[in-house]
Amino acid sequence: MLRCLGCAKTEVSFNSCRDRHCPKCQASAAHRWLEARQADLLPVEYFHVVFTLPAPISAIAWYNKRVIYGLLFDIAADTLRTIAEDPRHLGAQIGATLVLHTWGSALTHHPHVHGIVPGGGLSPDGERWIACRPGFFLPVRVLSRLFRRRFLEALKVAHRHGQLQFFGEYTGLADSTTFARWLAPLRSCEWVVYAKRPFAGPKAVLEYLSRYTHRVAISNQRLIAFDERGVTFRWKDYRAKGRTRYKTMTLEAGEFMRRFLLHVLPGGFHRIRHYGLLANPVRRANLAKVRDLLHVTPELSPSPHDTVIETRPVFICRHCGAPMIVIEILARSAPIRAPPMCRGQT
Repeated sequence: MLRCLGCAKTEVSFNSCRDRHCPKCQASAAHRWLEARQADLLPVEYFHVVFTLPAPISAIAWYNKRVIYGLLFDIAADTLRTIAEDPRHLGAQIGATLVLHTWGSALTHHPHVHGIVPGGGLSPDGERWIACRPGFFLPVRVLSRLFRRRFLEALKVAHRHGQLQFFGEYTGLADSTTFARWLAPLRSCEWVVYAKRPFAGPKAVLEYLSRYTHRVAISNQRLIAFDERGVTFRWKDYRAKGRTRYKTMTLEAGEFMRRFLLHVLPGGFHRIRHYGLLANPVRRANLAKVRDLLHVTPELSPSPHDTVIETRPVFICRHCGAPMIVIEILARSAPIRAPPMCRGQT
């Protein structure tokens, strides 16, 4: 049991399961990841872009997660880099961090990637930093068209190589002719790609990342009740306005678990990926070069004799942010044992 030193609220802190779909375990993982990312921030504008898959493709992604989510990552990154390298737009080599989300607020299936992108890049010869126009990164309509074309081309290739599976009402899509006919309307519909306003400085980037990088389909705070009716939770209706956006929903327990399990990723699948200048093998060298071009003085590392070890609280109150202390440890109960076996039994 824990008690907050600020607001005096108490709560049970269960042992960590370390599963990446657990909201409790991912909260601490997010803090560790953010501390590692602080050193990567540049003194430039940062932009937030989102690439979303249309509903028909989302439907077949349920049982083709590894293939379709992988394409979503790679083609979104490739689209950003291709348009950015075009001299008619930015004419620079850029970097991006992409984060996969697969859910809507009501636990519906809604796969999309959030991109965090520095507002500029290196010139083709790598000798100067090219900044984008203040408050504007890349044209979203151009991004949308290229993303749509390249994703559909890659989907056809995956189908031709037998990498896609189809079940239920989509079984017929295993036939190449039927699949091509199914894809045709997707070439003319709008694919949602949008860019939000630039972040208000590096600190805002970190605050955003702390909310999004390790988020799972539903957090403990949104759960209201579990009773004979099912599971009741809060959700946000983006089509409504004002306070009416925030609503409650009750789902039968089986349906709640079905919706949650839609968002469990395949084993070993990375949901945070870095591309371009920020790709893991070259990130350190590229960031050092960019800082040099921007005339940013790197922070001096303190000597071992001057290092002050900062002790961070292990538990943080989710209500007020104050440290929490352990007030009681619940002992492990005795395991249930089978009845003793009679003589002669094996």
